[in-house]
Amino acid sequence: MPLTSSMEDYLEAVLIVAKKQIEVRSVDIARQLNVSKPSVWRAMTVLKDGGFLTMDDHSFLLLTDLGQETAKKIYERHCFFTEQLIAAGIDPKTAEADACRIEHNISDESFSRLKETATQKQD
Repeated sequence: MPLTSSMEDYLEAVLIVAKKQIEVRSVDIARQLNVSKPSVWRAMTVLKDGGFLTMDDHSFLLLTDLGQETAKKIYERHCFFTEQLIAAGIDPKTAEADACRIEHNISDESFSRLKETATQKQD
């Protein structure tokens, strides 16, 4: 199931919140993304139906293996582009917003090449 940019943002948010606290609830995602609880509920339903996450008996959100893999990939791209843009002199807030747009639209091949190039320049 191909994910929209919005669904990728929700997955990434679950991963980020899970790094900060053990249990992740819909309200935590709503706060992280500054969206309404009904919006989170709809997104979580789509992600659950797609096999990206589960919800336990206490309504805690848990990433499946597929969800974890996908969220990590998105988050890696986000961090990479944020760092690269800041290093290029872009204001951190602008870099963060631009990285969020780039992370969803770049191909795996292009990202790998850019990451390789950046690593080679650091060596």
